[in-house]
Amino acid sequence: MSKTILITGASRGFGQLWTKAFLQQGYQVAATARNLASLKELKAEFGSQLLPIQLDVTDREAAIQTVQQTHQQFGHLDVLINNAGYGLFGSVEETSEQQARDLMETNFFGLLWLTQAVLPIMREQGSGHIIQVSSVLGLITWPNVGLYNASKFAVEGLNETLASEVSDFGIHVSLVEPAPYATDYAGSSAVRTQPLPAYEPLKARLQAGYADLPVGQPEATTAAILQLIESEQPPLRLLLGKLAYPLIKQGYNSRFAEWDAWEEVTTAAQGV
Repeated sequence: MSKTILITGASRGFGQLWTKAFLQQGYQVAATARNLASLKELKAEFGSQLLPIQLDVTDREAAIQTVQQTHQQFGHLDVLINNAGYGLFGSVEETSEQQARDLMETNFFGLLWLTQAVLPIMREQGSGHIIQVSSVLGLITWPNVGLYNASKFAVEGLNETLASEVSDFGIHVSLVEPAPYATDYAGSSAVRTQPLPAYEPLKARLQAGYADLPVGQPEATTAAILQLIESEQPPLRLLLGKLAYPLIKQGYNSRFAEWDAWEEVTTAAQGV
């Protein structure tokens, strides 16, 4: 039986590439975007196989209705992919309250509302796969994207917990963690803080380092996502891109080195 997939953030980048790949694979797809014009060509090509839905993921009631509409249209809902999100560039000190709240509303709470909405359906089915698009920056951090790091760390903690709560219902949870790719993450969809002169030297060093950073091709991820969806035992975490594993390994080795150096103090803090 063809799978039914609900994917958010389908207007561009990974979301649109994956949506097209799913349709070409014969899946039924409900694809959400703030502007449905971005899905017009796919709708014309694939007809009733695609259900475009206008959605702002921060609207909890609209998120619930989107899940219900998808289920009513196709009769079942096999996969949820929470892909909607954006980058916020700037130091922690530079970030305004509104920028911080807006980012968490989309990157974390929007994902949470849709996840909560699909769980009753998947529990009733006795099956389902929830795929959350995180980042390597949900496992390690880079300067100048502190709030983005925080939003993805929150996604990681939430879904590692969720996976342990829903496995008895036949529901799988996967975190997709891309390294840098040539998407619009740092382009028109990004938000930038009001800069403070004190951080300009740091930003200049970062910018110089990014110039030599090998950036992945978004199109190359589709085969991995299709394999993830088709897997009977999908992993909790799937890194994407050749930079991902060495970056994570370096980050965790650094953590263990520091924990080892302070192990005596850690143990003494137990008391008797």
